[in-house]
Amino acid sequence: MTDPLTGRVLVVDDEVDLAQLVAGYLRKAGLEVVVRHDGNQAVAAVREYTPDVLVLDLGLPGIGGIEVCRQVRTFSDCHVLMLTARDDEVDKIVGLSVGADDYVTKPFSPRELVARVQAMLRRARTGSVESTTALPHGQQALVIGELVVDGDSRQVHLAGEPVALTRIEFDLLLCLAARPQLVLSRRQLVELVWDTTWTGDEHLVDVHIGRIRKKLGDVATRPTFIHTIRGIGYRMGTGR
Repeated sequence: MTDPLTGRVLVVDDEVDLAQLVAGYLRKAGLEVVVRHDGNQAVAAVREYTPDVLVLDLGLPGIGGIEVCRQVRTFSDCHVLMLTARDDEVDKIVGLSVGADDYVTKPFSPRELVARVQAMLRRARTGSVESTTALPHGQQALVIGELVVDGDSRQVHLAGEPVALTRIEFDLLLCLAARPQLVLSRRQLVELVWDTTWTGDEHLVDVHIGRIRKKLGDVATRPTFIHTIRGIGYRMGTGR
């Protein structure tokens, strides 16, 4: 029997009743919860409360959810789960591009949201990809050309210069780097990096891969490191 998950969750939504409903479900699941209702409060609460997971509505008064996420990512590596009432793919992509990990579109099931939060906490608690990449014993770093990915220190260097990645970005890169020349589908990457129970849009992998490529100076049409295998997924390898 496994121990119950624990963790701190910050819920930010200007719909007071909805925020309290979500908080109630999370508390019933055994989690510590703080609630805020606007963007400025959200940023301050992340600094003060240091949550493990930030449940963040995009449509907030003050500064919006996108800007909150952008600011939070400058000082916190907490998981970010976006809430949006807009059925607009652009909003979701922009949110993911500034560092959110996942999203849920309103209306949603509170139980589904709790399951998403628990999956995030489970991933952080188990050491994430580091425990699933099956690196050879004693191998501390993976070298692909001028790219060095260190699973122990969770650091990445390109041509000797450090590359700053979010937790999700690092885990995706480590998954690919640990399996050079092996093609991994979006579903495989989701199961390795998020959770085997994760049921969201698998195309969010593409957004995070795009961010990694940008930080590595990789061009999708002429990739140096991460190659797109059309209709399947991605693989790591140097050269075209």
